[in-house]
Amino acid sequence: MRKEVLNQNKSIRDQDKIAVILATGNQDKVKEITEIASDQRLRFITMRAAGFSQDIVEDGDSFAQNALIKARAVHAKTGGIVMADDSGLSVDMLDGAPGIYSARFAGENASYAAKISRLHQMLRPWPQSQWHAAFICVIALVMPNGSEKTFYGECRGMIAKEPAGSNGFGYDPIFYLPAFHKTTAQLEPEQKHAVSHRGKALRAACHYLLARL
Repeated sequence: MRKEVLNQNKSIRDQDKIAVILATGNQDKVKEITEIASDQRLRFITMRAAGFSQDIVEDGDSFAQNALIKARAVHAKTGGIVMADDSGLSVDMLDGAPGIYSARFAGENASYAAKISRLHQMLRPWPQSQWHAAFICVIALVMPNGSEKTFYGECRGMIAKEPAGSNGFGYDPIFYLPAFHKTTAQLEPEQKHAVSHRGKALRAACHYLLARL
């Protein structure tokens, strides 16, 4: 009986929150976004749960363009408030690569380990002291009336020679933050979200959104 009451109370609280559709099929991103915005009056719904099942061709030439492409596609099908994230790793010595191709530059279905290995191969000509990099994130919002806004977040660090840590995903095990003497995969989620590219962009997007509702 107690469990039923708790579930009912949670359902009532969820109904009081503002529904936001996430235009991504990446469950790691969904998890992080939900964690970062856990204190906001927002209830996140995956695009699949909202009835969107098509593949989206991300053919923009910037993080902002790709984020808007995803948000617009899902908004056209579902309406409501749609949020999309496009993010990646930008390495200074590689002229910003892999950049917008971070998810697929080692192959469409490459594992995270394969992507990290490929990146290390590309960086071998330079000393590790020059492996400066940044995580970049752009959050795109499309409102019910079709208006659009993007929000930028950046976190600077270094590429580590060896992966370390088990938190996070993607390039987190090799993204080293000198201020913490740790990779982002070694940080506790709260620490990571406070300084991460996604945390910065998402908090700005949430502030903008809630101020207009």
